[in-house]
Formats: sequence, structure tokens, C-alpha cells
Amino acid sequence: MGIKRSFAIIRTSKNGKVVIAVDVENSNSILSYANSDERHKKKFKFITELILENKACKDLFRQEKISMACAQVYAMRLFTGQENDRIYCQKIERKDATYIILCELLEKKKNTKLKHREITLINKVARYEYEIE
Repeated sequence: MGIKRSFAIIRTSKNGKVVIAVDVENSNSILSYANSDERHKKKFKFITELILENKACKDLFRQEKISMACAQVYAMRLFTGQENDRIYCQKIERKDATYIILCELLEKKKNTKLKHREITLINKVARYEYEIE
């Protein structure tokens, strides 16, 4: 059983085919993090621009497919090898557009492999249900 959630659109690609949105309940923490300083703003903008252009590489935006139930969960990977922060997202593909919904912020991922904390969060994001009209 999924968890009903809502989102707000924050960016759309020029051709309207890619939409970046944020989970309403977690928008304050995610957007505060993304705008907390110049370094965060620059990295967040860089990754979102690549996503909007369908050019994001796996070092910056990667599928977190730990099971078939989590196939739509992706991680926006900020400052890999440093703070190693993540924004876990859902990628929802529709005929008219692909929606990337920023769902959960995970700061200071301390390990290279996925541990219990990350797996729990990925599974939680996989259960979120967003209604796209």
C-alpha cells in the first residue's frame, strides 16, 4: 500500500518533456539545503540542468534499484567523496513527460555501500504515490 503524497513543480525543461518537482512535505528541508550556500546552489543547479537536458551521468544521478519495487527511485548525488549527500527522487515516466520528484534528503552518507539507513529511505521513497494529471 502506497503513501499518498503531493508535489510542487520547480523546473520544467524548455521542450516540456522533463519536469522537476519537490515533495510538498519535504520541500522546506530539500530546498533549504539546495539554497543553503553558494556551493550547494551551484551544484544543485548544475545537476538539475543536466537532468532537464537528459544528460545527467550516473556519478550525479543514479538509479537506486535495490529491488524491483524500488526501480523508480533515483539518487541525486551531491558532493560524492566529500559530504556525500543525497536527494532521493522518484522518476515517473508518462507519455507527455518524465517527472523527477525530489522526495527525501539524506545528508552525510558515510559509506560507499548502501547500509540500513539508506535502504530504509529508498524503500520509503518507493512507497510514495504521486498523482500526475
